Amino acid sequence: MTDRKAQLAANLAQVEERITSACTAVGRKREEVTLIVVTKTYPASDVRMLHELGVRHVAENRDQDAAPKATACADLSLTWHFVGQLQTNKVRSVTSYADVVQSVDRIKLVTALSAAAVRAERELGCLIQVALDAESGERGERGGVAPDGIEELAAAVDAAEGLRLDGLMTVAPLAGPFAGRQRAAFDRLMEFATRLRAGHPAATMVSAGMSADLEDAVAAGATHVRVGTAVLGVRPGLG
Repeated sequence: MTDRKAQLAANLAQVEERITSACTAVGRKREEVTLIVVTKTYPASDVRMLHELGVRHVAENRDQDAAPKATACADLSLTWHFVGQLQTNKVRSVTSYADVVQSVDRIKLVTALSAAAVRAERELGCLIQVALDAESGERGERGGVAPDGIEELAAAVDAAEGLRLDGLMTVAPLAGPFAGRQRAAFDRLMEFATRLRAGHPAATMVSAGMSADLEDAVAAGATHVRVGTAVLGVRPGLG
């Protein structure tokens, strides 16, 4: 085993232990939480090693980095998640490799994703990104729709050809009433997720929590956590 692979294996083991402990603490089963490794700024070689170590879900936030990486790893059995703010001019490229787009936050994006998915003859999973720092009708600093826009977007995704409504996503806000209150933020997201499932029973995915706050997300009930630094470490990126 190379030094890098050994480092990744050790980091993965620590993250697995954190997720398991967080599940145990609130009476959840470990298999209820899916680990998504955020591989942004890291090379395809790391993605290959992660796959060898058992990782099956990876995430990217910039199409210019993700597209060539996904192509280089096209032979691997991976589920690719796109988690960054998405411009409509990047939609066609993202749709060619992403299995799930977690950052759906406006009707214009739904329309573009649908057209691209139909053109590519693919079904694309979509999460509505909720901005807990956004005022009514606005978008958040880190992307996402204000809570009062969730249902309109969900209905649009549900009705769009080529798209599948999978659930909700949030990033712990840096401003507003939930700033520095990750657990409260994730609890709030779960309230919205419960309401969403009442009208859209298949939308069961709740993506929340990152390296620093995954325990809070698991405690709140998240089904997916997005972890980058805790697995891959801190080192210079690709640029």
